[in-house]
Amino acid sequence: MTETSQKTRTHGGFSRRALLAGAGTLAATAAIGVAGFPHIARAQAKTLKVGVYGGYFKESFEKHIFPEFSKATGITVEPVAEPTGEAWLVQLEQAARARQAPADVSMMSQVAMLKGMAAELWAPFDLSKIPNASKVLPHLINKYPDGKVSGIGAVSWYITLVTNTKAYPEPPTSWAALWDPANKEKLGLLALVSNSFLLEVTAATFFGGTKHLDTEQGQLDAFKKLSELKNNVKLWYRDEAQFEAALKSGEIPMGQYYHDVTGLAAADGNPVRSTFPKEGGILDSGSWAVTRASKAGDLAHVFVDYMCQPQIQALLSRKVGTAPTIDRKLTDLTDKEFAAVSSDIPPIIPRYDLYQTKSDWLNQKWTEMIVG
Repeated sequence: MTETSQKTRTHGGFSRRALLAGAGTLAATAAIGVAGFPHIARAQAKTLKVGVYGGYFKESFEKHIFPEFSKATGITVEPVAEPTGEAWLVQLEQAARARQAPADVSMMSQVAMLKGMAAELWAPFDLSKIPNASKVLPHLINKYPDGKVSGIGAVSWYITLVTNTKAYPEPPTSWAALWDPANKEKLGLLALVSNSFLLEVTAATFFGGTKHLDTEQGQLDAFKKLSELKNNVKLWYRDEAQFEAALKSGEIPMGQYYHDVTGLAAADGNPVRSTFPKEGGILDSGSWAVTRASKAGDLAHVFVDYMCQPQIQALLSRKVGTAPTIDRKLTDLTDKEFAAVSSDIPPIIPRYDLYQTKSDWLNQKWTEMIVG
């Protein structure tokens, strides 16, 4: 298993709590500009706690990203390894109630972002202090109902249609291949409704797009169609390593998996490929968010602005294996480098809103109709 597959990409639930009292927006407090970032004031303290997914992500950031940031700004980063799923969001919220911040800036999944927004956990960003945020793709900007920005795209990654090249000499061209009767007991698919995004794949492939999921009837349509591929599934997986090994060996020769990890496995000589279907790959992402309890709001602005720079997004693609959160044209990535992490085919964007507002119902139907 490659190092990259240790990335944490899970989506956790969150019990809505009381609103943190007495918290305000992020604010710069001193008048001395940060070197290279004159639009941001430097605080008295020069240490910023940054939470990132554990394992490979944290190691890569510590090696390739944080030292360059410190060199450019004079700000020391204290890395914090985030636990998976629900745990980190709950920790941040509970700490915020005590006016504590386990991390100043955190990389949050989109479902966690939305649930944190519902509790008004995140301090709004001042975009006038983050000019590079204007380069971030619009769908990667999180906003409160009043328009204030709560999160800014940190990293993105694709889930694609993967195959064993010995079992499938020719790559599939559409997600519809998952439904092909010829693929009976050949598929490995992610086990949760909220991390497989197979409802969105079904809607994009058979119902004209994810807007079909706007209504409960549309969701039921997708569940019914998705249930038709159950006989083709050999493994509903939670353990990435288990599916990756089965894909490499050919035991489970087709499924959905992470584009970057599959590419690294292929580069290591394994008979695997990642394909962006004509309907698009699934583009999942994490956002930078700042807890209202943080006292380092000015430094957080510096950090997020730095991370939105085209050259840093390109560095992330090369060293961490993430897709750029900005337009490809703004980076200096070569065609080969870009293809290793992304695609020009318009992506399938998960309906994160549904996993916030209808989580229990979706999980119930998923168990009843798909994996039960």
